[in-house]
Amino acid sequence: MILIELPDENELILAIIKKIMPYGAFCTLPEYENTEAFLHVSEIAPRWIKNIHEFVSEGQRHVVKVVHVDQQKNQVDISIKRVNDEERKWKLELLQNEKRGAKLLELSLKGAKVKLTMDKAREEIESHYDDVYTCFKEANEKGEDALKVLDLPKALKSKILETAQKSIKKSAVEIHTVITLLCYGPEGVEDIKKVLKTEEGISIHYLGAPKYKISLVASDYKSGEKRLHKMLEQIKALAQKNSCDLNYERR
Repeated sequence: MILIELPDENELILAIIKKIMPYGAFCTLPEYENTEAFLHVSEIAPRWIKNIHEFVSEGQRHVVKVVHVDQQKNQVDISIKRVNDEERKWKLELLQNEKRGAKLLELSLKGAKVKLTMDKAREEIESHYDDVYTCFKEANEKGEDALKVLDLPKALKSKILETAQKSIKKSAVEIHTVITLLCYGPEGVEDIKKVLKTEEGISIHYLGAPKYKISLVASDYKSGEKRLHKMLEQIKALAQKNSCDLNYERR
């Protein structure tokens, strides 16, 4: 049997419902040359399903998580219910960005009129960036500096920069968390103020003792998460220093 490339376990992928059976559905995986995968009825929803057709239909696209892979049998089992809203949103955004990146690169190559194939240009870009769209976003944010690492014709770099500035709007995402803060010192209120002292761009809203909502705006989800994590670590250290108990939950 010829072995083909298969996804990894726990990977988030796109699946298209191909054939529905009483016990599950056979799907195709467009990111893996339409390899077939099986979605068991127990992996569709977190509750018991009486009629599978109420939850899935042929031709539907779903973000799924890979739960089992058998390389020898070319067998892939997938799940819908194990994908949370945040993961689904992230994957759909990634797929959309892949399409956007391909279109922007196509426009840039056409405008630059250079003897370079789409595949070669993509290969060079992806050797330095996670994906093509990220390269264009960086070019829009940082200008020519973002393209210095690329071994591409000058005319193409110029077109990438021009296309990025014309086609990409600087976006922003809001990320927030809720913290529970209890201070036991004699100056509890002042201790809370010390703990909640934050940097520019981060806001804190009082929800009612002892809960506070912390929000920040970032250019993208990944950098925002990183910044929020750093800030929470700083608050945690300050809380310990000021005899406070801190817990937090993501929303």
